[in-house]
Amino acid sequence: MNIPRQRSFWAIAVGHTTVDIFTSMGPVLLAFLSAQVLPVSNTQIGAAVSAQQLAGSLSQPLFGWLADRGGVRWQRWLGAGGVLWTVIFLVVAVALAMTGQYWLMVVPYALAALGSGAFHPVGTMLAAETDSDHAASNLSYFFLLGQAGLALGPALAGILLDRANPPGAGAVTVTPIYVLGLLALLPIGLLAINMPSGRARSRPAVAASPEATASLPVRALTLLALMVMLRSMAQPGSVAFIPRLFQSKGWDPTEYGLITTSFWLASGIAGVIFGQLADRYDRRHVIAGSLLLSVPALYLLPVSGEKFLAFGLAIAAGALTGGSHSVIVALAQTLIPGRKGLASGLTLGFLFATGAVGSLLIGGLSDKIGLSSAFQVVALVMIAAGMTALWLPAGTQRHAAEARQPEPASTRTR
Repeated sequence: MNIPRQRSFWAIAVGHTTVDIFTSMGPVLLAFLSAQVLPVSNTQIGAAVSAQQLAGSLSQPLFGWLADRGGVRWQRWLGAGGVLWTVIFLVVAVALAMTGQYWLMVVPYALAALGSGAFHPVGTMLAAETDSDHAASNLSYFFLLGQAGLALGPALAGILLDRANPPGAGAVTVTPIYVLGLLALLPIGLLAINMPSGRARSRPAVAASPEATASLPVRALTLLALMVMLRSMAQPGSVAFIPRLFQSKGWDPTEYGLITTSFWLASGIAGVIFGQLADRYDRRHVIAGSLLLSVPALYLLPVSGEKFLAFGLAIAAGALTGGSHSVIVALAQTLIPGRKGLASGLTLGFLFATGAVGSLLIGGLSDKIGLSSAFQVVALVMIAAGMTALWLPAGTQRHAAEARQPEPASTRTR
């Protein structure tokens, strides 16, 4: 079992945790601020989250291109600078929200995602290249620490805001968020100091390979895009409304922060399990099975009365809808084997972009039929997402199966 030992890798991985902590605490901050100082509708929350997610996802291809073209100096700026940008703009958004003006808050809130868009392509690339012999396992740790950040952010924000604003305290304060922003300077500094000073690459050989020039499997990619679009209604589209859903049930910030954390944490742990399953079995079946099994948990989550049951359903929903994240990226790389960097960047960007659209749709729908009913609609959409995964062509597993087969003796002796 490979465990990365390079200091540069762990600096990048901790940077991933930091940027995702500040990204994921946004919905909890919006739910808290909407109840205390900034009355907004579900549509407005959906619009803010959607704008942030779109800014982050649509900018990733551009920042990835800059990282490829600009070399080490650009990578350092995009990596450490991206995390710093996210922290600064989210703290500014919280400060401006205290004025009670929605539009003053939403602009820096959305712009904060540009830092995440800058960090993720660079971080993914460098995390793999710190040890090219163990690139796949390095990436699994990198994504796991990112999921840990996504899980920690909501709980951390909820607990800090709850402790700083006890019942009957009077004036509302968000000072703990400012302090958290200052503490983030430490991992950002370590990231800037320890980022790799060079990269081992062989781009000309990749560009000249037959796989790199092969025609794209349009039908398979279209089905994959449709499946991703439907899945994104639940993950990450619905996550923005979990704090709002349980706030409306009378839960305090600590409680709805923790249940959101449970959703994200389950997603990260399940990703490791599903990744192992996808190496042994057909990836289509792993994705389809997880999405179809998520339907009962998503459907029952908004109507669960007991807190213990609600946490259990949130964990199940998070694991089953989010655990296929790395499998989807691996599947895209299989479909475009000669352009894996392009496949990864476009897939990640599309995942987050469609999640942003999903947040907007859920926000608008919930203002018309109620948030609980909107979650149940999302559960039904997962049936369509799972069935679409099954329609992917069987050839999507071909390269992985060939990789596991021993090389023929006639080939080895040439």
